[in-house]
Amino acid sequence: MKKLSVILIICLSFILSLNVLAQSKTNKTKGKANKTTAIKTTPTPTSTPKVEIIEPTPQPTPPAKKNERPEEIQTSRETEPKKKNQGERNSANTKSVQIKYPYVYEFSQPNFVVSHIVIEHDEKGKGKITFELKESSDEPITDPIQISQTTLDKINKLFETLNFLNSTENYQSPTRDYGHLGNYTVTLRKDSLERTAKYNWTENKDAKALVDEYRKIGEQFIWYFDMNISRENQPLEAPSLLDRLDSLIQRDEIADPQQMLPYLKELSIDERIPLIARNHATRIIKIIEKKK
Repeated sequence: MKKLSVILIICLSFILSLNVLAQSKTNKTKGKANKTTAIKTTPTPTSTPKVEIIEPTPQPTPPAKKNERPEEIQTSRETEPKKKNQGERNSANTKSVQIKYPYVYEFSQPNFVVSHIVIEHDEKGKGKITFELKESSDEPITDPIQISQTTLDKINKLFETLNFLNSTENYQSPTRDYGHLGNYTVTLRKDSLERTAKYNWTENKDAKALVDEYRKIGEQFIWYFDMNISRENQPLEAPSLLDRLDSLIQRDEIADPQQMLPYLKELSIDERIPLIARNHATRIIKIIEKKK
């Protein structure tokens, strides 16, 4: 029993000595750790070095491959023929513009309300009218026109009677010059022939009838233009415009009143204009139909 107790005592003392040694080692490691943390928490200030950023120099891109022929070959083989063809096309276009409207009439008097009128049309009467107003700073007004066959027949007959293209007659009166009433210019182009006549007064009845017929065309289609504006924006102007038309028809100043019948019938039922204007349109329709 004594031996066992001695052995137990020796074992316990050995275990206690091992525990003491282990604790001493842990204390030492903690001390070292504290020292290292202390050193880390108080770092010495150091200057930050400047860093230069060097950008890479761009490398030249290789030229793209072109599936084209050399410039000299293109100039010598393609450019010159194109220029030649273009010249031929331009001359063809010029000819087509010249013959587009073989009939041309022009009136000019700067002091009139309608100071300038140009009427252009083809053999079928289709064309355009361009006119300028004295007190307007806007550009000239252009409207499409369709001359009736009745009026076109009158114009062609007058040109034939005058033998206009082959004649060299000067229609301007040598003794009377009424330029203050306006100057007329009439041009006719047919086949390879072209002639322009200018006058403001003439003793030739057919030459006078020719410009009178064109003047009536101008009155008719300018009235159309004014009436369309009234229907869209100025309905209160419609009664005075119909009064004006009535007066023009009575004085035989409209080229073809019969051509105006469909338009006047539209006016007679157009509720955008006043009733007095619609009733007046109906009366004008009856007057025209009676003359027919």
